[in-house]
Amino acid sequence: MLVVENVTVTYGPFKAVDQASLRVDAGETIGLAGTNGAGKTTLFAAIAGQLPATTGSILFQGRQILGQPTYRRAGQGLCRTFQVPREFGRLTVLENLLVAAQDERQENMLTAWLGRRGMRETVASRTRQADGILDMLGISHVRDLLASQLSGGQKKLLELARVLMQKPSIILLDEPFAGVNPVRIGEMMEIFTRLKAQGIALLIVEHHLQALRSLSSRLYVMDQGKVIAEGDPATVLNSKIVQDAYMGGVI
Repeated sequence: MLVVENVTVTYGPFKAVDQASLRVDAGETIGLAGTNGAGKTTLFAAIAGQLPATTGSILFQGRQILGQPTYRRAGQGLCRTFQVPREFGRLTVLENLLVAAQDERQENMLTAWLGRRGMRETVASRTRQADGILDMLGISHVRDLLASQLSGGQKKLLELARVLMQKPSIILLDEPFAGVNPVRIGEMMEIFTRLKAQGIALLIVEHHLQALRSLSSRLYVMDQGKVIAEGDPATVLNSKIVQDAYMGGVI
């Protein structure tokens, strides 16, 4: 599904990502770990199209997507979340989802609110879709609240809900557990397991290593811009090269 080969991202002479390669198969959950500054989020941004890759190849569904803008990658089913959610605080939760939705012609649902003829049925359909997603994520009770009124954990789920409105085949999750309380983390892990059961692939950047160990079928670890280990999560986390990258401590 997603094949990243020898991707490098540079800032002047500095290589933030250095010849990184990884693979995510359909319906697979893959973890991407590393200390702060290892290059994980930069690699995410290159895959999603927010940053240009200096060299390398990114294939999605067998097609080269380097050079494609972010919206086009999302339209093909490659979507991402952000460590800090980017909700529209002055819109309700439902409105946030409708704005995120795309119709069959890839038109933003905002056109419906601006009086586009023939869009009423689409709005009704997307509202039903949004309600189903909110129910699945367990946040239907905040449907009509302003996004600015949500807790940090609820905003993380709203970010995920916005992505799900685009009907992705793979989601890049950037530190989904950051700033989330342990109870909410458990709930989110259950949600990710359900998404996998629906055939949605997940690539998760996360510092919560125990969560990655539980969720991931394979784990990649980055250090100083390079992928230094890949394989079974337990084996990777116990390897000497990864232990050394985490300052010699036991993970």
